[in-house]
Amino acid sequence: MRKPVVPRTPRPSVCGCRRIVCATASAALLLPLLLGPPAFVDVAADQRLQKAFTAAADEYHVPQSVLMGVSYLQSRWDSHSGAPSVVGGYGPMHLVDTHQAPATPPRGDAQPDAVAAGPSSSRETNPSDSGFADTADLRRAARLIGAPVGQLRTDAAANVRGGAALLAATQRRLGKPLSADPADWWEAVAQFPGTDDAASAATYANDVFALIRRGAHRTTDAGQHLTLPASPGVRPRPSPKDAARSKDVECPAELSCSWLSAPYEAIDDGGDYGNHDLADRPRDQKIEYIVIHDTEASLASMLLTVQDPTEASWHYSIRSKDGHITQHVRTKDMAWHSGNQFVNARSIGIEHEGFLRQPHTWYSEQMYRASARLVRYLAKKYDIPLDRQHIFGHDNVPSPTAGSIPDMHDDPGPFWDWRHYFDLLGAPLRATGGANNDMVTVLPDFATHKPPFTGCTKSGVLCAPHGSSAVRLYTEPDERAALIQDPGRHPEGEDSTEDVNDLGSRASAGQTFAVADRSGDWTAIWYQGNKAWFKNPKKHPTAVGASGQMVTPKAGLREIPVFGRALPEEDAYPDDVPEQTESPLPYSLLAGQRYVTQARLAGSYIDRSSFGDTPNPVVRGQEQYYEIQLGHRLGYVRASDVDVVHSSATAGPPPEHAARPSTR
Repeated sequence: MRKPVVPRTPRPSVCGCRRIVCATASAALLLPLLLGPPAFVDVAADQRLQKAFTAAADEYHVPQSVLMGVSYLQSRWDSHSGAPSVVGGYGPMHLVDTHQAPATPPRGDAQPDAVAAGPSSSRETNPSDSGFADTADLRRAARLIGAPVGQLRTDAAANVRGGAALLAATQRRLGKPLSADPADWWEAVAQFPGTDDAASAATYANDVFALIRRGAHRTTDAGQHLTLPASPGVRPRPSPKDAARSKDVECPAELSCSWLSAPYEAIDDGGDYGNHDLADRPRDQKIEYIVIHDTEASLASMLLTVQDPTEASWHYSIRSKDGHITQHVRTKDMAWHSGNQFVNARSIGIEHEGFLRQPHTWYSEQMYRASARLVRYLAKKYDIPLDRQHIFGHDNVPSPTAGSIPDMHDDPGPFWDWRHYFDLLGAPLRATGGANNDMVTVLPDFATHKPPFTGCTKSGVLCAPHGSSAVRLYTEPDERAALIQDPGRHPEGEDSTEDVNDLGSRASAGQTFAVADRSGDWTAIWYQGNKAWFKNPKKHPTAVGASGQMVTPKAGLREIPVFGRALPEEDAYPDDVPEQTESPLPYSLLAGQRYVTQARLAGSYIDRSSFGDTPNPVVRGQEQYYEIQLGHRLGYVRASDVDVVHSSATAGPPPEHAARPSTR
């Protein structure tokens, strides 16, 4: 692990631990992702889990809607092939085996998201040390149904029976009848996950009942097709506020949130300091982005890291097991989290506890929902658009300079479910144009889209199949063709690979690109100066039509540079602030190529080389830039170099007249 460089000139911020999530209380948050059953699945086999819910509800006199609603909030009805979560939770009901050892960490070359976690790797502790209450205890459930403990780990039907038995036992302990009315089960539902504070328990129960009210329909990771019919008469209850919350916390009232401060202090007599910068946002700098991280370490380790002034910082951490949120830096101040000071100055960084190579273990439904609630709250507060050029992953952050590209991070990775996340945000990713438009939004069916990846357990070894937001890109419309190469990521000309950390040849759900060509079941997009092909069959599309604005080099320009930050022009710098040197990225936009833009902004820079009691001034330029979807990562081009083009419905891509493939 590398020691962080204390910021002076543009400091590549380093992400603090990897990921923690928060979500906003809105009915829209609870809209489930609508998925259809794979055509090849036998209907009878496809209904086994649905029948298991019906049978267990009848056997233990629990309303089926309550049982299915709880299971959806626990796991989205997924079984994860019998693998445990980080706290030892199994199956569709996420029943916790407290005797089970925590999940093993990923392969040895992984680093915490705070690049410079240093000693933190040696102080790793069990992230589940705060414990669950015994409400969802797997061993107790096994005793109640008279089944072996191991059966509840691997048999989804037995797991559902165990969950029904636990709900019925809790209802009886509360002195309540085994009623057919779901409303009578609110208290039992609130206690099911073992949440240890009243606000979180009430939010959980209200999410379950809002889901019951709206209904749900989904195909699980095991190909099971389930439907929870809507019950419009069911209503959530008012959520109590968290009375114990610190006054420093900026968080939705219905979430469980706490404060653990990151230090702002001098490190030595040479002017070095850490681990964030004072600011006065949004007065001195508009907050435009929210960056989603995962920790690549346990939360316990990361909480130690964020308190170390020699380490990185971020604004919020989110716990995997229950979505608890901890704030470390005030949103008005600038955390060192993204690896790009320009992005840091305009963003809020949220770390989610987890490892990108173990998504089924760490990326819990409660974490997704808590994260989405937090992001929706922050987006409303700071007027941040809910799209993928403003809400993006650490793996989408542009490198500030050409030389730092290989050091940029790749979390939350290909297994983060962006489609579900934006459903929870109340801003579902969807088609905004016709199928033949000259723009497309990447949007694979997460549950059934399982491209091969390697490196989850050992370099070169295939990962277990898992739903993915990533679509792989080729040089030709053929899966036997070479993958698109990233000259920044692989400066020596190495081939792109299928490794889970190799971003060089893939696009992600919600990202929007200009169409470069079409051929049968294949679509090509402009990507880092190249024509990149992906399979997009009409029956099972991996992208949908989009509309909006694109930029293209002005007439007469053969190619234009692209940057990882939008700096002011030379004349904008005061005498006491050193002018920053531009560092074009190793990608060119050639004549005739088009790239999607969702934002125009002026260049700016903040000198973070000194430690003081007041924020440093923002250097504002007149030079205008467009933010573009360059490839997997974002980029910036000068407005003076491009023309803005509006999308149009066409029978194919725009003419390529002067366009030529990049030789980089």
